[in-house]
This record gives sequence, C-alpha cells and structure tokens, in this order.
Amino acid sequence: MKDTKISDSVIYIGADDKTLDLFESQYVIPNGVSYNSYLILDEKVTVMDTVDARATDEWLQNLDTALDGKKVDYLVVSHMEPDHAANVATLIEKFPELQVIGNAKTFNMIAQFFDLDLSSRSIIVKEGDTISLGTHTLQFFMAPMVHWPEVMVTYEQSEKILFSADGFGKFGALDTEEDWAEEARRYYLNIVGKYGMQVQALLKKASALDIQMICPLHGPILKENLGYYIEKYNTWSSYEPEEDGVLIAYASIHGNTRKAAELLKKDLEEKGAKNVVLTDLSRDDMSKALADAFRFTKLVVACATYDGGLFPCMEDFLHHLKAKNYQKRTVALIENGSWAPMAAKQMKAFFETLKNISICENVITVKSTVKPETEVALASLADTLLA
Repeated sequence: MKDTKISDSVIYIGADDKTLDLFESQYVIPNGVSYNSYLILDEKVTVMDTVDARATDEWLQNLDTALDGKKVDYLVVSHMEPDHAANVATLIEKFPELQVIGNAKTFNMIAQFFDLDLSSRSIIVKEGDTISLGTHTLQFFMAPMVHWPEVMVTYEQSEKILFSADGFGKFGALDTEEDWAEEARRYYLNIVGKYGMQVQALLKKASALDIQMICPLHGPILKENLGYYIEKYNTWSSYEPEEDGVLIAYASIHGNTRKAAELLKKDLEEKGAKNVVLTDLSRDDMSKALADAFRFTKLVVACATYDGGLFPCMEDFLHHLKAKNYQKRTVALIENGSWAPMAAKQMKAFFETLKNISICENVITVKSTVKPETEVALASLADTLLA
C-alpha cells in the first residue's frame, strides 16, 4: 500500500491502474489513473465511494487493512459512474448492515446498475443536509452535471475536507510525478468541459466553505496552495484562456498543409511569440489538442480540402470543440486545395456558430504547395495574430 494516512481519522484506500490504455474508452492515459476511495474512522465508520471493478481486489485488501477488524456503517456514493461505484454491491454483501448515503438520483441509478433491495438501508440526503459520524460531520452539496446528474460533493466539517467527486481530478497514477495542471486540464476539459455553468455554480458553493484539503476521485489529494487549483477550475469553467498563445492545429494529407503550419509557427516565434504549439490532428492525441485549444488565446486551423469538405480529423477536432463549448477565442483559417479549395469556407461557417469567436479576415489559401506569395501571406497572418 501507498502512504495512506490523510489524517488520524481519514485513510486512503484507493488503487492505481496502470494497465488501462484508454480512460472512458477514448482518452489515452500513458501514466495510468487512480481510483480514489477513502475511509473515515469514527463512531460510524464510513467509506467515501468505491472503485472500478479492475481494482476490486486491491481495494478490498486496503479496506481490510485500514479497518483492522472494524465494520463499515456507511457508504457515501458521490458519483455512480462505474469507475467509482462498481463495488457498491460488493461492499453491501461484505457488510450486510451497511447503510448507503446518496441523493434521490443516486438511488435511481443504483437500481439501474445493480439488482439490490436498498429499501431499508438507504439514507437520502438533500442540499445542505448533514450526518454526524461522531466527531466528524458530513455535509452534502448537490453538483448536478459535474458531470452526471446525480453527482454530489461532501464537506467534512471538523477536518475541513472537501470530497470533490470527479472535481479537481486528473489523469495519472498517484505514484507518477508530473505537472498537475497539464493532465488535470486535459481531464477537465475533455470530460467536464461542456458543463462550465454547472461547475461555476459548484465553485460558488465551495467559496462559502473553509476548505483545507480536497480529496478527489482521481489524482492526488490537494493539501497546499488550494487557491491555485480553485483558480484553474474557475478559469476553465468560465471558458477564459489561461495563457496568451497560439495553437496551430493542422490536417494535412501529403504534407503541404503541414508545411504552411510549420512556416506560420516559425514566423510567430521569430516575431516574439512565446507560446506556439503545433499539433498534427492525424497523429497527435485529440484530447491534448482540445486542451491546448482552450489553454491559449488563439487558434489557427489549417486543413486540406477532402471530397469537397474537410479532412476527417479536422471535422473530428471541430466536433470536439463544439461539444465542449469552445468560445472567447480568436481563430485564423488556412486552407489547401488543388482544384477547388473549400475548407476555409466550411471552417468559417462552423466557427460562426460558436459564442464570442473572432475570426481573422485574412484567410490563407494554399493551392497544392506553398509558394513565395503564400509565405508572404503567412508572415502577414503572424503579424495579425500578434497585434
């Protein structure tokens, strides 16, 4: 087991998973992921969420070690997604007198996932309700659509701990040393990004609490400089850019559109731009491309025309942007086509459907290959982006 002691009474009983290749069957996780579960030792011994079925054995071992012969009185279910709730029935079978704490929507979903009779063992909580465990008091706050409708967070009043469900989570196993923001950004924007308004509502509730520690369901426990993490969430959920910078996302068939993108990157950097990221939508991780699009103030999309439309990986990228409510950015367009360039027109029409997008007027059209006049146009576009 890892260093499991969070405090004298709160123990980490979760597990790392480095064998999973795709989180939610779509997001690459090279450093794995953690499934976090917590135990509160008090007069009423309480488990805060279970773990994914992939980690059942390790979780049960961790639980037994931490209990040291005690029994579990309560299970709090913050979120019914299977990577956190897969072992609800397992725990109930292990402790037949256990009571399950959740909200009304929680129990509706439990009935969908499990064939359980919880009529005599369910405790339904509402906004602001409290439950005393002895010296600890749990207070519950609803967080609908962050990022499922039944989600709630729990504030432990005596130790001032926020059990934040999927909020403030990140990809990566707990024994992985890496920058928190990089993988937390990719996690948040791809999974929760659509629900910025709901996250803002939850942050407003959290601002009224004296939070000294955040215990999420994925990623490390946050104990210091909590203002940094909360401000990141405020930025992400209000769709504001984090940094002044440019993402150049290209969809190139034979390499000519890529060359135009590379030349623009070179122009921008030579003119003093500090943050310019180039991503190949055919090959690079789509979830990272989306996170970088939200990270920076400006986006350049460079796309070859394909069957009279957009090269498919660009269509996919634009779909992801719209699904996550991309807004409040400046966008520039580069198209390529050998006989009928159509990509810019279609990309422009797409971005016009989004909120608060400023589209650069000087569209770059490449006809098959980059020519000297294309290089001049790219240099001019760099000036526009840096103005």
